[in-house]
Amino acid sequence: MKLFTDFHNFTANCYYHGEVEGRVNSDVSLSTCAGIRGFISFDNKSYVLEPSPDDTDGTHWIYSAKHLSFPPGSCGHDFNISYPREQADSSPFRTFSTRNKRHTQTTTKYVELIVVADNREFQKQGKDMERVKQRLAEITNYVDKFYRALNIRVALVGLEVWSDVDKCPITQDPFTTLHEFLDWRKVKLLPQKPHDNAQLISGVYFQGTTIGMAPIMSMCTADQSGGIVMDHSDNPLGAAVTLAHELGHNFGMNHDTPERGCGCRVTVDRGGCIMTPSTGYPFPTVFSSCSKKDLTASFEKGVGMCLFNMPEVKVLYGGQKCGNGYVEEGEECDCGELEECMNPCCNATTCTLKGDAVCAHGQCCQDCQLKPAGTPCRDASNSCDLPEFCNGTSPHCPANVYLHDGHACHSVDGYCYNGICQTHEQQCITLWGQGAKPAPGICFEKVNSAGDPYGNCGKDAKGSFAKCEARDAKCGKIQCQGGANRPVIGTNAVSIETNIPLRDGGRILCRGTHVYLGDDMPDPGLVLTGTKCGDGMMCLNRQCQNVSVFGVHDCSAKCSGRGICNNKKNCHCEAHWAPPFCDRTGLGGSVDSGPIRFADTTNLTVGILVVLLTILAAALIVYIKRKTLLSLLHNTKKNPIEKLRCLTLSPYPCHSLRRLPQCPPVHLSHPVLLSLPMSLSPNPGQLRPLVPPPHRAAAPHRAAAPHIHAVPRGASFRATPNHNSCRTVTVSAPSVFFTWKHFIL
Repeated sequence: MKLFTDFHNFTANCYYHGEVEGRVNSDVSLSTCAGIRGFISFDNKSYVLEPSPDDTDGTHWIYSAKHLSFPPGSCGHDFNISYPREQADSSPFRTFSTRNKRHTQTTTKYVELIVVADNREFQKQGKDMERVKQRLAEITNYVDKFYRALNIRVALVGLEVWSDVDKCPITQDPFTTLHEFLDWRKVKLLPQKPHDNAQLISGVYFQGTTIGMAPIMSMCTADQSGGIVMDHSDNPLGAAVTLAHELGHNFGMNHDTPERGCGCRVTVDRGGCIMTPSTGYPFPTVFSSCSKKDLTASFEKGVGMCLFNMPEVKVLYGGQKCGNGYVEEGEECDCGELEECMNPCCNATTCTLKGDAVCAHGQCCQDCQLKPAGTPCRDASNSCDLPEFCNGTSPHCPANVYLHDGHACHSVDGYCYNGICQTHEQQCITLWGQGAKPAPGICFEKVNSAGDPYGNCGKDAKGSFAKCEARDAKCGKIQCQGGANRPVIGTNAVSIETNIPLRDGGRILCRGTHVYLGDDMPDPGLVLTGTKCGDGMMCLNRQCQNVSVFGVHDCSAKCSGRGICNNKKNCHCEAHWAPPFCDRTGLGGSVDSGPIRFADTTNLTVGILVVLLTILAAALIVYIKRKTLLSLLHNTKKNPIEKLRCLTLSPYPCHSLRRLPQCPPVHLSHPVLLSLPMSLSPNPGQLRPLVPPPHRAAAPHRAAAPHIHAVPRGASFRATPNHNSCRTVTVSAPSVFFTWKHFIL
């Protein structure tokens, strides 16, 4: 059997993105691999450029995209669904300081895409292997251009062409084809070549008007991250638009139906937006406001957990080129073409760093320098996600990790599956709006035991609706109560109400939904995979199974009770405990997510210093107070100084060792300026100069203050004798001579 599988770079890079100079909201996507091919959009008009069919002299055609001829087609989805954001999510560890919602629109996502061409497509391209390879690469180049506006890069990491026989059944039934392709991808392709998403380009014309189909909100899942696309136009732009549309469903985007009131900068007659239900011509090349909102809601819910790591550049298809936005071998940075580069750290011409720059890209690069190890670079987006931290050596944030499947959701009554916490209650709100809640268990048991379109556990191998066993009833059609009068998921959904009689004569109203879809499509009315169906139980393959099948308990057991297991089966340790087993002190985190921020340690150190300084300040205050108190206690001793201080305003009598006469309150006047210190003479009304003590010089005269000055310990004193009144007191000290000014008594 002949098979071509290309996971490496065999073709020189000849694919370009750009804009029309001087034109706002313009887009250009071209390839120069074999002539010039591509599209040019500006002023709400699109033009196609391609070589002449009988190109012998380099002649090219450029014409309006509305002149492209192909049978109008539609997507296999006929419903819309808007998933509400998870409320009040928090980190799985209370010790983690993380925000609940990740800034999804500011972080570039990377879809590692593998494109597969079936045997009919190979034949359709004249069995020319190079022609098929070029066509698939050109289709992907267009898709990459479309998604760049959403801060998403679509990186082609592999091509596979079934040149001899198809590896899975490909028929005109799009539902069966989708099921078979996704099953083959999970079992065969994914183990061989890790990737995020796979799309089948088929040369088969599907039944009806369907030109593509993909499960919704399935990006990064092992069993449903992919889709099928019919190559319906001679120009590869047609298949590219369809692939972008189906990839949008994988991301969680819904159709741009009239009732949604979506904003699109391109009018319907000129193509509209990519997620329109039916594709006509000219081809749409932009996304609507609804698509952007759907994408944001999906990311915040946890869809696309695998998209935050940059792909290995060695596996990119198409060859190396400075200016393609990927840092490849020999490049220090790559900020795109010179005209689009806005990076101050990178030289767009040479793809080298400028000046003293250490880095130019990545969430761990700031102002051209690496962020310190432990700096948060990606917050936990929901209750099943884990935060990531810079490691101090790389400008890029570590690959996204989340809780191991089967781990209990934090603060939510459910279990994690593919990084998302699914619950019956959340799904009821999705289908019926606010106020809806799961119906009692008897509703699930009675309705889903019917095995019909309105109550079942999916389909069996023969394509017939399967009855639910009693133990699996909560994994069949969702049953709710309350909410809106009719489903809020779109015009193609109908309400199925069932009244269940009770033994006491009452009835219970059970509300389900039925959406007209084909086989093996993820019917929104079915309980989602990963939903809790009992204590320690989860819905898997329409069966209620024990979460132990994931080995989550065995994995967590090695974390020493101080961590939890992530999706890579490694311990994510609490702060202050080191990976890989959380059995020794450290910084926390995991070998996958990086250490918990050193900044936390710094903050702790600063906090300790603040506390110590506060304690020292308090101790100093206590010391001063204590010293003052001791001084006061000491001054209670009956000494001359105390007697002197009794001359201050006081309603209490002064005391001495000899019990001097009581002193009336002393009333102070304003200071009296004298040229010579004076005291009262024994005779009232007569002043006399004070005589300084022997061998002492009189202290220089200073203006008196109306308060009493302190006297050094050990000072001597003498008082003018007067047994009937308090008189002026003159105090002498070894080195100081104090004189009390004249008081009015």
